[in-house]
Amino acid sequence: MALEVEASATPLNSFLKDFPSPLGPGEPLPWSSAGSGALSKAEVPGALAERARSLLDGRGVSPLLAASLIHAAVDEVLQTDLTEFEQQNVETEGEGDEERFTLLDGESLQRCFFNKLRDVCFEWQKQLPPLRPVKRFLLVSIHAIRNTRRKMEDRHVLLPEFNQLFGLSDDVDRAYFAVFDGHGGVDAANYSATHLHVNVGLHEDIVKNPAEALKCSFQKTDEMFLFKAKREKLRSGTTGVTALIVGNKLHIAWLGDSQIMLVQQGKAVTLMEPHKPEREDERARIETLGGCVTYMDCWRVNGTLGVSRAIGDICQKPYISGDADGESFELTGSEDYLLLACDGFFDVIKPYEVVDLVLEHLMQTKGVGLKAAERLVAAAKENGSSDNITVLVVFLRDPQDILADCLRDPKNHGAVVLERSGFSAKPVMTCKTDGTKPKRLVLPALLNWPLTQEPWAFLGKYST
Repeated sequence: MALEVEASATPLNSFLKDFPSPLGPGEPLPWSSAGSGALSKAEVPGALAERARSLLDGRGVSPLLAASLIHAAVDEVLQTDLTEFEQQNVETEGEGDEERFTLLDGESLQRCFFNKLRDVCFEWQKQLPPLRPVKRFLLVSIHAIRNTRRKMEDRHVLLPEFNQLFGLSDDVDRAYFAVFDGHGGVDAANYSATHLHVNVGLHEDIVKNPAEALKCSFQKTDEMFLFKAKREKLRSGTTGVTALIVGNKLHIAWLGDSQIMLVQQGKAVTLMEPHKPEREDERARIETLGGCVTYMDCWRVNGTLGVSRAIGDICQKPYISGDADGESFELTGSEDYLLLACDGFFDVIKPYEVVDLVLEHLMQTKGVGLKAAERLVAAAKENGSSDNITVLVVFLRDPQDILADCLRDPKNHGAVVLERSGFSAKPVMTCKTDGTKPKRLVLPALLNWPLTQEPWAFLGKYST
């Protein structure tokens, strides 16, 4: 606890030194003024949390402390009377829609929020409350590139501190991860990366029924963005794939062709089927609504989009559905890692190749997994992907343990076969593929290779 207090004191002291007094009316905000326009009440928590996250992250505040500070400050704002921030021109649409259609002055609300955040920092500088760290092992590797596209329209979210951000104080670990692949502009992807996890965390069933909370939050986020798109004339959309780890359960939900896969004991496990127009059930749904699915270099809805479900795409609703699919799985402790990625990756890399590529990377790095996603992105680019590429790898076990298990017990790891070549030749590792010529990864020439010891201590760079 003493170390925790000491580590937190420095960023709090620095923050209060740079902001010794509250912001007055008209004073500039400490973050970009972009996005400081009108907000619906439903957008308030996500918008404020995102501004604070960017500010605190840029100041080197630890994610655990930042999430806890943001929760406390947002909660303070939500408990105040927001009517003073209401704009004069209120848009209405039917009875009971006041909360959704009442717009608030974003700039003055953010100024109020910053002062609340500063107040929390001041109080915590004097007495830091207990900060509960995540107990589950999670190591995240993320890499994203624009590639040859003119704009980068992918977004991603890493939130191991889900409990801290939403003030969930039970004894269950929760973590959230997401990848969004925008099209027709970045607005929908930005919006989803800002609001979807907030809708999950604030859902009334987040504790009792997290799977339902995750699925329903896609639809709510879609509705919120469509309202924004209507008033601001936005036409973009985004696919999305999310993972919510709750204790020993994995809940996933998705729209479109961004995907998630699991690797368990060296074997790729399919968790979902992407929403593509050529799927029989998707085609039937679209045609029943009066739309059509046609082939124009790929299967497209009404001759335009190559996905059949997404957040946004206001001009293609209801053919492009915002209703997410979801699945839940038990985690037994034998899972190696999750991988979330956009179609720029999965269009050119097969699941079994992921297993080979990650293992090769761990061999090269002696079991260090922090840059595994970078290796996977590079492989996708080498295989011809010209799209934006985002890859997010969530290791559920220590990568060194994954590598050690594979080398000690190769028969149980479907991606590899370990060969002993006797006293006169080098040991080799052969990576199986789908019938093509196997790759041979030459290990150092060791006459007696002690698999009972740390195997990565003996690994050198491979050659083919």
